[in-house]
Amino acid sequence: MGAAHSASEEVRELEGKTGFSSDQIEQLHRRFKQLSGDQPTIRKENFNNVPDLELNPIRSKIVRAFFDNRNLRKGSSGLADEINFEDFLTIMSYFRPIDTTMDEEQVQLCRKEKLRFLFHMYDSDSDGRITLEEYRNVVEELLSGNPHIEKESARSIADGAMMEAASVCVGQMEPDQVYEGITFDDFLKIWQGIDIETKMHVRFLNMETIALCH
Repeated sequence: MGAAHSASEEVRELEGKTGFSSDQIEQLHRRFKQLSGDQPTIRKENFNNVPDLELNPIRSKIVRAFFDNRNLRKGSSGLADEINFEDFLTIMSYFRPIDTTMDEEQVQLCRKEKLRFLFHMYDSDSDGRITLEEYRNVVEELLSGNPHIEKESARSIADGAMMEAASVCVGQMEPDQVYEGITFDDFLKIWQGIDIETKMHVRFLNMETIALCH
């Protein structure tokens, strides 16, 4: 009785922290156990056998995001060596659909957290700014599977996108002005009006019930 009560309390606590229902937590716990091999924690190598990740050009960035202390809300930089189930739920909560019962302030806060997660994927050195080199790296990885696009072409695409970002965030720049990179506030401006719901999903964790996170 005591153990059951304790488990129930733990689930309620996780519901409050992540917004998932008890059924969703149970479903995600099964997936966690599959990934971890029934161990209490997951390490990066546990993602090696996820079929949908194998061909993803930004596989390394997706996996890294699960261990990023910023996303785990455990610090402003650095990576965890392993994550437990509560950490796993914290990461998965970024992919939860925006609840239709939320008021406008809650919707904007939820959207902001989703965008912060994406921002961290680009900002690999955790300095709070996406530099041209970081952006080039992402674009090159995204286009790496296309045999018709050479590395220099990918760099040109990234450079053009960065110039466009500068025009959106800074406006008309002076000839000698240097755009140092995309801050999080800039990132919010760039994504304004774009449906973040269609951009964040967890197909690589596919199981019969994972649609709850699409």
